[in-house]
Amino acid sequence: MLVHMVSLLLLAAVVIRVTDGPVNTFDPREALGAGVDGHEQGEVEKMLSPANVKAMLSAGLKPLSYRLRTELAGEAWHWNPEGQWSDAVRRQGYWISNRESSKPIRLSYGYKLPRRGNSADQANNDGYSRLDDGDPATFWKSNPYLDRHYTGEDNSGHPAWVVIDFGKPRQIDTLRVLWGEPFATRFSVEYSDAADIEVNRRDVWKACPGGDSVAGEGGNQAIHLRAPVTTRYLRILMPAFSGTAPAGSKDIRDRLGVAIREIYAERRGVELIRHSADHRQTVMYVSSTDPWHRAVDRDQNIEQPGFDLLYGSGLTNGLPVLMAVPILYDVPENAAAQIAYLKQRGYAVTHAELSEEPEEQQVMPEDYGALYLQWSRALHGVDAGLKIGGPSVVLPSAQESWVDRMWTWFASKNRSSELAFLSFEWYPFDEVCEPAAPQLAISHEPLPPVMKQLRNYGAPLYMTEYGYSAYGSRAEVDIEGALLNAEIVGQFFTLGGARAYLYGYEPNELINEKGCSWGNNMLFGLGDEGGIEYRTAAYWAARLVAEEWAQSSGGTHKIYGIDSDTPLLQAFAVERPDGQMAVMLIHKNPRHPATVQIPQFTGSVDIFEYSREQYQWRSTGSSGHPVRDLPPRHRVVNAADTLELPPYSLTIVRGRLH
Repeated sequence: MLVHMVSLLLLAAVVIRVTDGPVNTFDPREALGAGVDGHEQGEVEKMLSPANVKAMLSAGLKPLSYRLRTELAGEAWHWNPEGQWSDAVRRQGYWISNRESSKPIRLSYGYKLPRRGNSADQANNDGYSRLDDGDPATFWKSNPYLDRHYTGEDNSGHPAWVVIDFGKPRQIDTLRVLWGEPFATRFSVEYSDAADIEVNRRDVWKACPGGDSVAGEGGNQAIHLRAPVTTRYLRILMPAFSGTAPAGSKDIRDRLGVAIREIYAERRGVELIRHSADHRQTVMYVSSTDPWHRAVDRDQNIEQPGFDLLYGSGLTNGLPVLMAVPILYDVPENAAAQIAYLKQRGYAVTHAELSEEPEEQQVMPEDYGALYLQWSRALHGVDAGLKIGGPSVVLPSAQESWVDRMWTWFASKNRSSELAFLSFEWYPFDEVCEPAAPQLAISHEPLPPVMKQLRNYGAPLYMTEYGYSAYGSRAEVDIEGALLNAEIVGQFFTLGGARAYLYGYEPNELINEKGCSWGNNMLFGLGDEGGIEYRTAAYWAARLVAEEWAQSSGGTHKIYGIDSDTPLLQAFAVERPDGQMAVMLIHKNPRHPATVQIPQFTGSVDIFEYSREQYQWRSTGSSGHPVRDLPPRHRVVNAADTLELPPYSLTIVRGRLH
């Protein structure tokens, strides 16, 4: 056991101590990686060109996490363009990709769902709900895989629901539902007093007067409330279904769940819902959506990296990929075929992450669990040793209780062991229009309580995405994003994390999602011809962490905790397999330097330093770019020398202790 004290003497003579340890261990060949995602049509092959891949690999990050943009778009995924439809004659129904392919799979695609219920999605957000699209011939239908036929549970445990968000409080006296097949045989009409809610919560709903336990009749059914209610949110909760199907149906999934063609809400005969096949419609949220679709529904705007393109590019470093598997808008047979394809091609896959951001899509954690168990059974039928986990929730957020509800559900079924790991995404800042300096000053605060909660469940913790924000921001391509990325890694492993995957590995473009700031989580700027135009500060931070703080060749790294009351100077210590101690210093003061001394080092030490002296960003809208881009400064000094850390700097001090 290595016991020592590292003293960091700042301007205020603050002492930082490395505690007796280690507090955690990791191997960077397994634990320090990056994610690859789906992108706009025509971008993936440009981003993953041989020259770009070579540059990406130079960052030193080793394992990959495969991200799934189609799941965020609320789409079914044809990971292999070759496959079978459940209704082969009409080229529609439920899709299963082939376990083999006649040619290499370079790209794959998502398919929009004609029975979609949500007005918005988490990808391009170019779809709409069929509940208020103004067309009674279309309909929303819930996911048949949440029916008792598949779950083995009573449907009251996984009720279907629709939430209407009027945008502001409205007074309603009548609700009218144009049912499809199957319809609800029992339902309740509920409202919420909340000004703004997470619609998948169970504790915010009250029955409307005359809206409790209504008998479903099918057809065009009007529900007249005994007294009007004034609310922003109205919910139809449906725990029992008719089990009927449209005429001529031969697929059992057609009669499972519930279908609604159109919803109307009135006050004294005046319609309050905007019916439109675009974003002008009143916002609808639904519990789930039927993955039924057609060949003509292919999304022309999104593409995923094909497995043969990805594994053949060299980007995997010959290591297993943490593989995304969709469950919200897919079928378990397609997931099983996905793993079978990878195995028969000889591609390394040992871990599968089920779903992506289900809580952001307002899925009930209990429904996620029911789907998870079905997919887990299908995947283990192909590979009994496959480690399966999830749910890739986005944290920090008000929905941390979502994970607790999910875990409680698994525990109630005695199935907690099915979760080989818990995964989450970490984007600490949503308000990208605010100044970065005050945010960076407190960036170390939110992760410890979240990690404490997650560690209580006992499963290994995977951070499958991390970055400054889920929205585009100048800070992401400037020095602040670089410092935050390094801090997240050091803090995550110090707090007991198992694996961390940087988001923004591929070269990309600047975006302005909030109307105030151009940026992106990315290591490289993508040029017009598909090549790399420039590196961002995040690239150099990733390289310092992977190559100088850690030892990228692998081996057991021991993390030591550090006691400190200096929030603007974060420190993380790791003992590497080569016997050296590396201390990562993140100085978050934007204006003033810090004086540092580390007396426990002996002999000479290597100093790797990165600050605004090496990097400067010029904000010029979509054409922003670095005007200074130099490698980190490296020098060798005597261990007894006093160090001065520049403002806004990332420094690695590495050497041997007494």
